[in-house]
Amino acid sequence: VQLQASGGGLVQPGGSRVLSCIASGSLDYYNIGWFRQAPGKEREFVAGTRWRDGITTYTDSAKGRFTITRDNAENTVHLQMNSLKPEDTAVYYCAVTSSNWSRVYYLGQGTLVTVSS
Repeated sequence: VQLQASGGGLVQPGGSRVLSCIASGSLDYYNIGWFRQAPGKEREFVAGTRWRDGITTYTDSAKGRFTITRDNAENTVHLQMNSLKPEDTAVYYCAVTSSNWSRVYYLGQGTLVTVSS
């Protein structure tokens, strides 16, 4: 399966944005993670959804602000981002991962989110 992230753009601090990860085929059996890479920094995990049991998880900085949801009918995983901060500025990627999101098996093309006034 191939993944394409979309939905990035310029957002004001405190604003919201929804990113979408569109798969070329069914997402059944796939664990999906959202990652981001800010300028000059390493890529980091943001949120994940596990196929087997529907478990979702978030990095501490995303908890309470971001929500990951899976739409199997549309082969899409969304990342709802609220209360955005300038430090959320990054290229966001979705990926096929291991069940605990520690290993990335396939990284899709990213989408840039810029949080700035």
